[in-house]
This record gives sequence, structure tokens and C-alpha cells, in this order.
Amino acid sequence: MDPIINLFQSLGSLIHSVLDVVWAVLSLLGPWLPLVGWVAFWLCAVNWQRLRSLLARGGWIGIVLLAAMAVLVWGNVSPSREGVDLFGLKISNFVEKTVYVSGLVSLMFLAGALQLSGFCAQWCDVPAPPADDHHHGHDHSHGGHDHDHPHDHGHDHSHDHGHDHSHAPALAHH
Repeated sequence: MDPIINLFQSLGSLIHSVLDVVWAVLSLLGPWLPLVGWVAFWLCAVNWQRLRSLLARGGWIGIVLLAAMAVLVWGNVSPSREGVDLFGLKISNFVEKTVYVSGLVSLMFLAGALQLSGFCAQWCDVPAPPADDHHHGHDHSHGGHDHDHPHDHGHDHSHDHGHDHSHAPALAHH
């Protein structure tokens, strides 16, 4: 019976050691998990094709206002007791919060740039970037024939198909 008791004691020690290693890894990586979740969300859960066009039409103002509001709320809810020492400089509470929020917004846009480049297509289900950005994904032909044909078929091509053929300004378009 003595070898069986030694086996169970060794298994208990092994389980205790494995739990200690897991706890050490979690305590090391635990503070970084919210940041990893932030990047993973913006990298895999957001369709940057649609968000990019929304930002180009003026949605960036909402991002700036949300970031400013986050700085103001965070600075008032959790003020620093003393200024933070950054490379020998004392920075104030709101400057510290602005640096943190700007970093988070920068990581958000970096994740969007990675998704738009196709970098994460292998593990995230995101739409592929369009091959030609000038065409807007709808067909401009009328009834299976184009406007380019040299002979007249005797019908008017001036009818409206409900498409807005105007183009956005150059900055918002590309």
C-alpha cells in the first residue's frame, strides 16, 4: 500500500505545482487582458470597410468627442493624487488620461488598418477589400446592355434607377 500512497501524494504535488504555474502566468498576463480584448474587438469584430466610409463622411467627429468625454469623465472620477513622472516631467491628471485615451484610439485605428490590409483574414471572418474602389458595387448597365453601343435601339436611357451617380469629394471617396 505504500507505493499507492506515494503515487497519490506525487499526483497531488504535481497538480499543486501546475496550479501554481497557471496562477503565475495569469497574474503576469492578467493586467494585459483588457488591452488584448480591446485590440481583438477592433481587429475581428468591427467591419472596417463600412466604418471607414462612415468615418470619411464625418463620423470621426464622434470618435473625437467620445475620446474627449472619456478623458473628462476618467479624469474626474479617478484623479491622480500627484502628477505622474514621465521621463523626468511631472504631467497633470488630464494630460495623463489624454495620453492613455489617445493610445487606445491609436490602437483602434491600427487594428482597422491591419484588417483593411487583409492581415487578419485568415483567423477573422471579415470581408475582403474590394478590387476596384471606384465602382460602388452596383451595376450601371440597363437591361443587359451598356450605354457604349454605337447604334440606337430606339429607347430612352434617361430613366432613373434609383442610384445616385454623383461622387463624394476626393478626400471622402478614397
